[in-house]
Amino acid sequence: MRRLLIALALLAVVACQQKDGGQDLADTNAVYYWRTDLRLDSTERAFLKHHHINKVYCRYFDVVMTPDGPMPNATITFSDTLPAGIELVPTVFITEDCMHQRHDSLARRLAERIRQMNETNGLAPAREVQIDCDYTARSRQPFYHFLSELRGLLSAAGSQLSATIRLHQLAMPAPPVDYGVLMLYNTGDPRRFADRHAADGRLLEEGRNPVLDRRDVAPYLRYLDGYSLPLGAAYPVYQWVRHIHGVRVEHTVDADEILSVKRAVEHERQQLRQLVVTYHLDKENINRYETQTYEAIYRH
Repeated sequence: MRRLLIALALLAVVACQQKDGGQDLADTNAVYYWRTDLRLDSTERAFLKHHHINKVYCRYFDVVMTPDGPMPNATITFSDTLPAGIELVPTVFITEDCMHQRHDSLARRLAERIRQMNETNGLAPAREVQIDCDYTARSRQPFYHFLSELRGLLSAAGSQLSATIRLHQLAMPAPPVDYGVLMLYNTGDPRRFADRHAADGRLLEEGRNPVLDRRDVAPYLRYLDGYSLPLGAAYPVYQWVRHIHGVRVEHTVDADEILSVKRAVEHERQQLRQLVVTYHLDKENINRYETQTYEAIYRH
């Protein structure tokens, strides 16, 4: 009887782990850094310290499709270093059209380029690399093949591989990486930002913020509980500026909307409280919200 109870307890633990992604993520406050030069001012350094940021996902370069195949573009320069104790995670954005077919040397070339950049700039070897790609049903299989190759190369060097996960990608099988970061920004269609009215002036549809709107997140909440990959969450603190017919249109997400989405996703999957990322580190973004808003976003 005692053995049966122990076995049932172990099964319950395994079931809970599988339900919430298979493993726990370390409690981490993080930011994305998405500029082409790593250079921090006093406001940004104070922000990192005040909010106990211990990880920076830093965009190293993009990979774009050219007539000669996928090639690096917009490589970062390192004019500064991060404060001691903060992990720098090389992050690479790959355009979706690069993954319309397999490129068998891409994983090796990407890993080697990151290694060379770190050595050239006196940086420690990467303990983790993150890949950002808006893959679709068409590009998923070549992209997953690329991730499997890259993960093998990184694992041999003792490093992890993570990937961004967009809302629509939650409906697909999870990618072959160690964990994902759920992108809770750029969630809507920019064409739906304005209210839509009938000929008689009646409001047919209220406009939505394309950066983040809970109504765009809601249909995907049902996928969170059973998603098989450990997940963190990333929230927007930036402003999206567009020019339409000569008119400047600004999209900034209200703090209440960010926190409402945060509560909604964490209700479905508590693990999302453990790794919290904001996009992205910049003095203007820091000043856009009250300190209390950032504290609420990062609260575990």
